[in-house]
Amino acid sequence: MKSLTVDAGDDRYDVLVGRLEDCRSRLIPLAGDKPLVVVTEPKVWGLHGARLEALLPCDPILVPEGEPAKDWPHLQALLEAFTTRNLDRSAAIAAFGGGSVGDLAGLAAGLFKRGIPVVQLPTTLLAQADSAVGGKTAIDAFGQKNLVGMFHQPRLVIADIALLDTLDERQLRAGYAEIVKYGLIRHETLFEWLEGHGAALLAGQREYREEAVWQSIAAKARSVEADVTDRNGARALLNFGHTFAHAIESAAGLGTLLHGEAVAIGMVQAFDLSAALGLCAHDDAERVRTHLRAAGLPVTIGESGVSRADLLPLMRTDKKNAGGAVKLVLTRGIGDAFLSEGVDETVLADFLERAA
Repeated sequence: MKSLTVDAGDDRYDVLVGRLEDCRSRLIPLAGDKPLVVVTEPKVWGLHGARLEALLPCDPILVPEGEPAKDWPHLQALLEAFTTRNLDRSAAIAAFGGGSVGDLAGLAAGLFKRGIPVVQLPTTLLAQADSAVGGKTAIDAFGQKNLVGMFHQPRLVIADIALLDTLDERQLRAGYAEIVKYGLIRHETLFEWLEGHGAALLAGQREYREEAVWQSIAAKARSVEADVTDRNGARALLNFGHTFAHAIESAAGLGTLLHGEAVAIGMVQAFDLSAALGLCAHDDAERVRTHLRAAGLPVTIGESGVSRADLLPLMRTDKKNAGGAVKLVLTRGIGDAFLSEGVDETVLADFLERAA
């Protein structure tokens, strides 16, 4: 069992990487004297619900699979389910699923009675390595990704690597993109390690999956502690490639592309733009493109099927923007990302028009 503690302002919580069964003593007190309310997807509950129920009584609430769950009607339905159960503020609920379940359940927990505890039990590589830690919760609204949300830090996070064994290859690859991100923003040695071991990780070697998840969690914890509510720029680096990615997801139709697939394209675009601006070497951009392509991920805007003309208006809505400037996370090379003061829209429009 590996463990670290995240100090997120007024909130302090543990992230555990290990078997669910070894965490039973941590879960039972959080559930209180009633069955643990578990927000989950039908597929996840069918595959893994019995393992959780063997540890403690559970009361599952099923929500749709993937991005479609992150909308107003499902948020309202979840809040109604909490109300029907008369949940109080002392007992936690559990988010048992991928990033969408974590987002929806976390937001509902943050809103209900001005906040009840949530335990994140991520079941996808993307959620274990990235989204379950940090307290960002949101739903999609008005055609835009994660437009409505809040910070609601979890009470506990448990990442059981064995849960990844049932993921399909597309979901694994999408999660892998977020792990690569950590190597690209601040940890060149992690990227080098992934170049050597990424294929084995994707093929199913648990020790490599565990190491990659652990390194990603540790990197994210440091960023969260430095910028809990994403205001001073330190945490913004975690959005490397995401301004492009969120625009691509929205333009394609939310849920059409997996988030990690769009992030892979976005990171390549961020490197290509940085190289075009003379900030990093073209060889670095090509190295990143080659690695992501070898992992089976899309790397060009063309592969997303979206119109390039649709991207810039969507990029203008990014939460990092200020004063009318499009503030992209760019890079000086692998492991050296930074938040730009803003990219001239004429330059950005020209780049998008010519991008692969």
